[in-house]
Amino acid sequence: MSEVHGGGPPPGAAEATGPESVTCHEDLVRLLAEQFARADVSLRELQARADRSGGARLPRSTCADMLAGRRFPKKAVMVAFLRGCRVPEQQLPAWERAWDRVRISRLPAGSWDDRGPAASDDPQGSGGMHASGRPRAACGPQAAGGGPRRAVLLAGIAVPVAAALALAVVVALRLTGRPEPRPEGASGQTVDSGQTVDSGQIVTDDGRAFPRGGSSRFTVSVSPANTGVRLIRRLDAGVGLQDATITLDGVPAARWRPLLEDAVHKWRNQIVDLPPGLTAGRRALTVVNTCVSDSGFNEFLYTVEHRINGVWSVADRVDVGPDHPASEAAHDYRVVRGDWAHHQTFAYPPRREDWDVR
Repeated sequence: MSEVHGGGPPPGAAEATGPESVTCHEDLVRLLAEQFARADVSLRELQARADRSGGARLPRSTCADMLAGRRFPKKAVMVAFLRGCRVPEQQLPAWERAWDRVRISRLPAGSWDDRGPAASDDPQGSGGMHASGRPRAACGPQAAGGGPRRAVLLAGIAVPVAAALALAVVVALRLTGRPEPRPEGASGQTVDSGQTVDSGQIVTDDGRAFPRGGSSRFTVSVSPANTGVRLIRRLDAGVGLQDATITLDGVPAARWRPLLEDAVHKWRNQIVDLPPGLTAGRRALTVVNTCVSDSGFNEFLYTVEHRINGVWSVADRVDVGPDHPASEAAHDYRVVRGDWAHHQTFAYPPRREDWDVR
């Protein structure tokens, strides 16, 4: 991993290079991304270092969110991240003061209470988002050196900050195998790739993901008269080359073959046919998907179809994700080593026949 060189600092801001210069969330994210690039370390190793130190835990997904600016971190998490990047201990107090300044600047008017700025990482756990789904303003006029200072920061962020964040986000997402972030302020026609698509192709869904060695398990109902069963999985194909084995009631049955990445139209419905000899005469099937790829494995919706008298029809559905606890409970859904659970808003390909893949 090499350090990103995205041009010099904004004009007139050459001195704004350390935590003492931080006045808003964008400043903090930029400097954290720079530390990550300089450390030349993987997110997995950062997590391991934090575990060995015995301090705050540092999950890879948390680091990815922090480096992408999607979530304002807890102070302890930020400090654990900096220690993992081998930032000297004597420099950490300056980073903690920077965190305090940003935390105070993020408080909406009238929200201050006796908990103080370090009471929580983000009011109501919103990840820096208003209830409307739009991002909070991170650099308000109350930030130190507002006005022209804020304008300079925003004007200069396009080159050095964007470059540093791009490195952090791409590396983080590739290492964790997690789906990429939900678009901010999605209008129903523009998805996170920045491309405008037909609103009829856009779907918002919640799901889960897990890394290599992780697995998911659920039980579905089918007719014992079936002469064939197939699983249809909605996935985020923005994470390419996902590979997983499938067992039915503990017996190897099939495999989710790797698909090439599609960074624009990310939704796909992947279809896998199960061996008829393992499904005939069965009323229930326990499915286990085990990830065997470095890119990880994600799942949003499973549709189970069975063939009876030569006709295919829907037998069951498992809606995966934190917003569907009833469906997960009804199907005894469990995930092992899950490292992501959230929403995505993506588009299917323009042609309907390209939605389904095998």
